[in-house]
Amino acid sequence: MAKRTVDANGTSIAFKQTGSGPPLILMHGAEADHSMFDAFGALLAEHFTVIAYDQRDSGGTRNPADLYGLNELADDAAHLIAAMGYERAHVFGTSLGGAIAQSLAVRHPQRVDRLVLSSTFRIGVPPLSINPEVFPRLAALRTGLPGTAGEIATYFFPPAHIAAHPEVVRIFAGNSRNEAQKQRRGAILAQPARVDLAAITAPTLVVVGAEDRLIPPAHSLALADEIPNARTAVIPEVGHVATLQDPTAVAATVLPFLEDRTAKETKTTGGNNHDRTAGGSRRALR
Repeated sequence: MAKRTVDANGTSIAFKQTGSGPPLILMHGAEADHSMFDAFGALLAEHFTVIAYDQRDSGGTRNPADLYGLNELADDAAHLIAAMGYERAHVFGTSLGGAIAQSLAVRHPQRVDRLVLSSTFRIGVPPLSINPEVFPRLAALRTGLPGTAGEIATYFFPPAHIAAHPEVVRIFAGNSRNEAQKQRRGAILAQPARVDLAAITAPTLVVVGAEDRLIPPAHSLALADEIPNARTAVIPEVGHVATLQDPTAVAATVLPFLEDRTAKETKTTGGNNHDRTAGGSRRALR
């Protein structure tokens, strides 16, 4: 389906909509756009109206030249949900998209039905402090593109996956953003954005790839210690970009949660008893 646009929060937001059923918003990572969800979204389109959109300075979205942070990106998502005629939607955010989703769930709780945080970091915590060796190395490698794309890929995909799918290296060879767009994207985390995750009322699932070299799985899973009654799931043999590496495994992991009508009810029981899943499902979706 061709991309469409909607004017929301002073921005022309480009998105791809597929499927039917309850709305599901997909939030991509820092250097990606909506296309990272093409295969993943197709797996969920039989169950949901899947809306994969481009954030500011990504893909087909057009926005003002002002600097922005996670909170502004969260406000964009809230306005997008409303502009498309929905009161609320399920939200799946991965990597930077997961940080945006955290802000959305706190700032606009009325817009979020169920929340999935995938391979992401705690909003307000600098990624450099999370992985102090990797992020400086990645910054250095990016100055050597496209020749360094192969090494960059190893931080996002396990070596075995790269060996079996060498074409994934091309993902990191460059992108279509101009210099102004790159500067604004690079400044996102420098803008103030602090939230109290205990204020999240949406039923929440935290999903990680066991082989994530970019954001340590333990850091992502610790989000569940702050979010009331959050559940967790670990998908084995998967790296940081799980929806690209193994979309079937990710879809099979999140689908039961998104369709679980009791998840919302358990949110009101109090306490912080996490339903931790040791290992993600790799069964095919039916």
